[in-house]
Amino acid sequence: MSAYVHPSSIVDEGAELGEGTKVWHFCHVEGETHIGKSCSIGQNCYIGKRVTIGDGCKLQNNVSIYEGVTLGNGVFCGPSCVFTNDLTPRALYPKGHENFVHTPVEDGASIGANATVVCGHRIGRCAMIGAGAVVTTDVPPHALMLGVPARQAGYVCTCGQRLKGDSLECPVCGRRFEQDGAGLKEL
Repeated sequence: MSAYVHPSSIVDEGAELGEGTKVWHFCHVEGETHIGKSCSIGQNCYIGKRVTIGDGCKLQNNVSIYEGVTLGNGVFCGPSCVFTNDLTPRALYPKGHENFVHTPVEDGASIGANATVVCGHRIGRCAMIGAGAVVTTDVPPHALMLGVPARQAGYVCTCGQRLKGDSLECPVCGRRFEQDGAGLKEL
């Protein structure tokens, strides 16, 4: 099964779409972009040049991903979330793509609706960014980040369930974790 692109969307020459990926209404995917297999790109999304999106990612409607962003496998981007790529933008003094700041988002991370990820910060594997949060620091693996600016409010399981109290075992799926630097790793 090849990729599907809705007729209202534009996929520039040089962009690569993986098998089973679907690009829905009114999207623009720029050239030199790589989107993996089995992804869903919701209505009115913009994906800039040289962006890399892993397999199995889901971008809800109105997501903007600018050059310099890399999404790992299984990343979820909620409606209208946005990634920046320039810490000091000026319309009259463009820096060029060589100077955009890289933002890696690791496998399994989730970015909530209307959240903003300021460039240059790593989002750890299976981290969860709450709706409307503004990320201005690196995010550890499995961290739950809430607010403006986003602050850590606990940890989440690989399945997305919030881990309560000091327990590092998920009450829903039973996965167990241990501290791994600032974040968690699954046992």
